[in-house]
Amino acid sequence: MRRVPKPWGHEDIWAETSRYAGKLLHIRAGQRLSRQLHREKDETFLVQRGTLRLEVGAVDALEVLTLGPGDTFHCPPRTIHRMVAVTDVDVIEVSTPELDDVVRLEDAYGREGTSEA
Repeated sequence: MRRVPKPWGHEDIWAETSRYAGKLLHIRAGQRLSRQLHREKDETFLVQRGTLRLEVGAVDALEVLTLGPGDTFHCPPRTIHRMVAVTDVDVIEVSTPELDDVVRLEDAYGREGTSEA
C-alpha cells in the first residue's frame, strides 16, 4: 500500500494492476476535491465512514447528492464530479487503472488543468 498526501487529506492506494485500481480516500471535514472529469477512467465510490456531498454535472446543471456510510455512486468517464466532505470521510474507490487521468476544471488548491497530486 502506498500513501499519497493531498491538500484535502490523503489517499491510500491498496491495489494497482494493469486492469483495476483500489484506493481509500480520506477527506478532512470542510475540504473538497477538484471539480474534475476523467477521459478514460471509470470509477465507483463507496462511503465507508462520514458524510460527503457529491456534486455531479456542470455548474449550470449541478446535482448534489448527500452520501453516507454504505452509499455508492458509479462515475463513468467524462462525468463532471467533485467530493466535498461534510465530516471527516473515508471513501473506497475502485476504478480502471488510469490513475493520472484527471482533468481539473476547478480547484481550491490552484491545480486546475493538471494531473498533479
